[in-house]
Amino acid sequence: MNVVCIGSGYVGTVTGTAFAALGHRTTVIDIDADKVELINSGNSPIFEPGLDSLLPQLVSRELLSASTMFGEIGFADVVFIAVGTPSQADGTVDLTYVKSAARKIGEHLNREQLTVIVDKSTVPVGTSDLVASIIEEASGLRANENFAVVSNPEFLREGYALEDVLFPDRIVIGTEHPGARIVMRELYRNLLERTNYRELSRKVAFKMNLNAPKAVYFETDTKSAEMIKYVSNAFLAVKISYINEVARLCETLGANVLDVAKGMGLDSRIGEKFLQVSSGWSGSCFPKDTAELLETSRKYGSDLLLVEAAVDSNWRMHTNCVDKIKRQLKTLNGKNIGILGLTFKPNTDDARHTQSSYIIDKLIALGANVAVHDPKGMEMFRKINGHLPVRYCQKAEEVAERADAVVLMTHWEEYAALDWAHVRSRMKNPYVLDTRNFLIDHRLSELGFRYEGIGI
Repeated sequence: MNVVCIGSGYVGTVTGTAFAALGHRTTVIDIDADKVELINSGNSPIFEPGLDSLLPQLVSRELLSASTMFGEIGFADVVFIAVGTPSQADGTVDLTYVKSAARKIGEHLNREQLTVIVDKSTVPVGTSDLVASIIEEASGLRANENFAVVSNPEFLREGYALEDVLFPDRIVIGTEHPGARIVMRELYRNLLERTNYRELSRKVAFKMNLNAPKAVYFETDTKSAEMIKYVSNAFLAVKISYINEVARLCETLGANVLDVAKGMGLDSRIGEKFLQVSSGWSGSCFPKDTAELLETSRKYGSDLLLVEAAVDSNWRMHTNCVDKIKRQLKTLNGKNIGILGLTFKPNTDDARHTQSSYIIDKLIALGANVAVHDPKGMEMFRKINGHLPVRYCQKAEEVAERADAVVLMTHWEEYAALDWAHVRSRMKNPYVLDTRNFLIDHRLSELGFRYEGIGI
């Protein structure tokens, strides 16, 4: 099939690469000429494990290409909208890029065949109807006659996105149009049947588990599909906020949250996933998606009180980490604090709306001098948080220079491999706050550190 992905961000690049790997001729369209040039030269415009090895092979085989021109839409069987949907000041989603993409689709739509338009970006309930009306206005064609709009939300974890798109738990297709359902089943057939996966496994950088359970293919209406993405992320946010609250209570009562979480996770009704303690959830998805869902529920008089409580609890968890540092150092005025990790999780360069940005901002407001390091996220963090006067370090050990505290925010594997005795020798005050309980087995106290985790 001929596939077009509008947008070369995390979702668009990974989706385009995956469908090309599944045998569909795929074009990624973006107005950013630099990103287009990167893809056409065999390089990924984003950091995501596995893309750097697979993408150039697909480009060389002419299965994947990129363009700034929207004319390719006229040859497409399926067009994915995978553009950004940032939050507005009131928490609702800004659909400017989605609307622009819909207009471009309408201007270049093939009038001789049914084209399936797929909302892949995370969008509010009812967006498929909005997209259809914009395409109708721009093209003069009729929805569900000349084209159909489908909701097919993404469930990708940054750092594991390529693996998730090739081995998903479920594929959700929202449409009641019979022809669109046939097209989407054909689009995903090679994935569902794992056609040529053994050959593909030799081309990717991660180990493909060919015996993993196959994806559940679930068809529903568009509004239900749009809702599934939001309520799934909100549920996970609630689960993380809950274990973080439990961690705070464990500290008060003298229990060990690591054992508590493990004991909880052994219950198959609960499961072990998303029971890892942290300084709070953050990133480009959870804050945005919970804000949109909450604001929508309020507008329509169906308040989601549990989600609201999870958001409030999450802010308290950020503050709790700052309070821990204050208890150890007393005044922070003039104190030197090193931060390890700026991305919201390892194996990504995504530094949007991270817990590190909030905590660093609070530390600076209290008078601290802050030095930071991240293996992949410093460039994006600097671009987004240019107002924060922090010192960027090329080596992780440099954040410890005359530091009164080192705070581990993101559990990158390279931080576990640091020479912590050397780190101790560079610090003025040997206090380490481990917000992920990641270094608990490193026995830092035996090296002379005052080590503190969360809930332990």
